[in-house]
Amino acid sequence: MNTQLCADRRNPGAGIPLVCLHGWGMNLRVFDDLRDALPERESWAIDLPGHGRSEWRDARADFNSQVEDVLALLPPQCVLLGWSLGGKLALELARRAPQQIHALVLVSATPRFAQSADWPHGMSAEAVNAFSGLLEQDWRQTLSDFVWLQLRGSRNAEAARQRVEAALHEQGAPRPEALQKDMQLLGSVDLRAMVPGVAQRALLIAGQNDRVVPPGATRWLADHLPHARLHEIARAGHAAFISHVEEFVALLRPFLS
Repeated sequence: MNTQLCADRRNPGAGIPLVCLHGWGMNLRVFDDLRDALPERESWAIDLPGHGRSEWRDARADFNSQVEDVLALLPPQCVLLGWSLGGKLALELARRAPQQIHALVLVSATPRFAQSADWPHGMSAEAVNAFSGLLEQDWRQTLSDFVWLQLRGSRNAEAARQRVEAALHEQGAPRPEALQKDMQLLGSVDLRAMVPGVAQRALLIAGQNDRVVPPGATRWLADHLPHARLHEIARAGHAAFISHVEEFVALLRPFLS
């Protein structure tokens, strides 16, 4: 039996739905401002397993199972927006369901989160391990620190932080088990080999000052996805759709049209 995921649907029937997948430790409420700015478009936002109001089951914790569970919930046709961890899921979903997913919007996305000898665009393996250790000691403080890390370097960083923390309060904090497992997945899942096989058109948006996923990772995706356009938003960090809603929508709306 699949994990039961929570989804929020707005404006049913208004165009091909935009489906939003959030990043590590977050939930569907982080997309509220973005979705409010697109009243002409049906939109969905999904709580990933163990986040917000979605269930967590250890037996469905691996990357493949999470992809399957999200795929089972998607509408028959959609444009898929994936942010950070959600971007990894979106890439794999697009590869598996090309008839269902019309296009991709990848925000601060990377095919590989951790650095390696042939991948400089990420967090060092030592840093990933240290982060996992901090999660075990005090996951609430570690999550709070990560929220600020995502937004540092952004214009309006403090206001954006308040919106993220409000989303966590309103929809519910993630399960500690989900945080640990998804951090392991971020450190281990490498999608570089499959990226050239993703045929959908893709809009890639990076924050110029992103301290979590370096813009170089998104540039790599732009070079290797067959039908991609890349935009970097000045003075934005890891969550440009929160800190720079107007600029973000100005890029997104013509792509959706």
